Amino acid sequence: MGRTDYLHDPDAPTANSVVPSVVAFVQNEDGRVLMIQRSDNGRWALPGGGHDVGESISDTVVRETWEETGIKVEVIDLSGIYTDPGHVMAYSDGEVRQQFSICFRARPIGGEVRTSDETTQVRWVAPADIAEMDVHPTMRLRIDHAMDQTRNSPHIG
Repeated sequence: MGRTDYLHDPDAPTANSVVPSVVAFVQNEDGRVLMIQRSDNGRWALPGGGHDVGESISDTVVRETWEETGIKVEVIDLSGIYTDPGHVMAYSDGEVRQQFSICFRARPIGGEVRTSDETTQVRWVAPADIAEMDVHPTMRLRIDHAMDQTRNSPHIG
């Protein structure tokens, strides 16, 4: 299923759903960040996805990271909550989703990097190299906030 992101675009379609979702900012012992190339839009992103009924939000982080990357993680803390109504995602099935994303910091505890049906590539990336990748501005904001270890409280916006 294809996906098109719209950010403060007056021609964007009107949202018809909101789905709580998560992304995981995972750094290994070398400081590299776990990044995926999404199969739905080709862009690089943090692993993540929608929250399912019957699971805690931290369980969602662990499940989505495992499903998309093959890496097992442990949630460390909350980095930010992102609910910009000007960011909508239009899917090829007609769903137009308003952003509702929670970013968590996590650490790897096992597994081996692999792709899935949602990812075309999975890599550990040096933070300096992320600037050269095709990353949506809203995902880049999450990465920047998560990398800032000096922040005392999560970003909420």
